[in-house]
Amino acid sequence: METATCTATKGRPREFCVDQALAAALRVFWTKGYEGASLTDLTEAMGITKPSLYAAFGNKEALFHKALDLYEAEKLQYMRAALDQPTARGVAECLLHGALEAQTSSSGPRGCLGVIHSVACGEEAESIKADVVARRASSQAALIARFERAKTEGDLPAHVDVQGLHSYLFALLQGMAIQAGSGASRADLERLVDTGLAMFPGT
Repeated sequence: METATCTATKGRPREFCVDQALAAALRVFWTKGYEGASLTDLTEAMGITKPSLYAAFGNKEALFHKALDLYEAEKLQYMRAALDQPTARGVAECLLHGALEAQTSSSGPRGCLGVIHSVACGEEAESIKADVVARRASSQAALIARFERAKTEGDLPAHVDVQGLHSYLFALLQGMAIQAGSGASRADLERLVDTGLAMFPGT
């Protein structure tokens, strides 16, 4: 567990846990969005002063990028696990069921941090949106490559449009995130997952 020592009032050093502070910042960004999260919101949640935030993480933008790294590492593990599944259907099942568990977990706010920030529109958030879009493009490319392999192996029918299949799954994932953020129940999301998988090509 990494710690940082920053100078507090009256010149006395104060130590805090960087990991815990970053987790607190992630929750603020996830709940309020990048533009909606003020430095006061962040420092109060993290339990540190503004000078300590700058010393340990850089500015607000740098802090968000670090928080997004943490989000991907902790909350999107199922996406990496999905690519290792032996069949294309297994990939889809792992993705959709993983998203279901993530969206109905009590350990964090509902909705997807990536979806929230991919539609951010203020000038302040342009670099944030660009980073989120670039990360999503990388994930999409990996999924397309996995489905292309499935076609080559005969696991997916030859007529399947891999680009369209990948877009279909990502639309389901994004739709689940938006619905979860709007208060959809687990039963509602389970119904969406079941219907989505019923439409998936092959066996």
